[in-house]
Amino acid sequence: MLFSNKKVLVTGGTGFVGRHIVRQLEENGACVRIPLHHRPLTYDCEGVETVHADLARWEDCREASRGVDYVIHAAGAAGAAGVTGSDQMDGITLNLILTTQVLKAAWAEGVRGVLVFGSSTGYPAYDRAVTEDEMWLDEPHPSYFGYGWMRRYLEKLAEYVSRESTCRVIVVRPSAVYGSWDNFSDKTSHVIPALIMRAVRKENPFLVWGRGNEVRDFVHVTDFAKGCLLALEKCSHFEMVNIGAGRSYTIAEIVSTILDAAEHRGASVVFDHTKPATIPCRMLDISKARRLLGFEPEVGLEQGIRDTVQWYTRNVACKARSLSDG
Repeated sequence: MLFSNKKVLVTGGTGFVGRHIVRQLEENGACVRIPLHHRPLTYDCEGVETVHADLARWEDCREASRGVDYVIHAAGAAGAAGVTGSDQMDGITLNLILTTQVLKAAWAEGVRGVLVFGSSTGYPAYDRAVTEDEMWLDEPHPSYFGYGWMRRYLEKLAEYVSRESTCRVIVVRPSAVYGSWDNFSDKTSHVIPALIMRAVRKENPFLVWGRGNEVRDFVHVTDFAKGCLLALEKCSHFEMVNIGAGRSYTIAEIVSTILDAAEHRGASVVFDHTKPATIPCRMLDISKARRLLGFEPEVGLEQGIRDTVQWYTRNVACKARSLSDG
């Protein structure tokens, strides 16, 4: 196995996607290093090395990268539908700084390979599943103009580093990722965790932003983490690969699945089209991942939603109720 006894730096290893990648790396025999800054390590990972580092600082980033074989860059900020105005610049700026520093440090330290995240927000607004080579055929959707172009620029920066150095850089473009340890925040959560929180609270009427006919490709986080490791293992040179579920659902279908999993089937669902729902259709063609990586999603939507609802109920909602009762 590629990662057996190899040292892998996972930035964002304390976060949603990062912690799932860490677990799968451990299962593959890797020696994992996680940089800690604002957020502590809140889960048990035997044998994981932690270093205190602010990746926005060049010295810290280079020190964290010293002596590692591979870097998986999962740190950064993701946009949310409710984030508007100048607040959008916070995430754009943070991602530019962190990714630039990580790539520069990997180059300086002679790291063998780096995996960075692209984004489906960079794709043009097509009403079908998009392939990797369609990214540059048109502008991103207007609602993603700033964030999408930032992600496009970082892909070109990754390509530059891969061309000019001995460091092999892979760009993974995820669809919407969901699962345990997701961001369950009333202000910044994405659609599935936001809906799960309200379904578990048994809100009625059940308000949903948008019209319900918006189409999305949701991939379970364990499948996405598996796809990331496959990409870093099997891509021999700079490559851009979509990792998604391989099929899509309407938001109305997602709502129905979540209400069923949360046993809130009698709720009166109200779609509010005055609220932002961003792009009407976001779907990824994953045929390249299937062909190049042997990637195949394993977690179906119903199972993934059910598992996520159970995890949220057990680990977040119950603890919140216990604190309020105490």
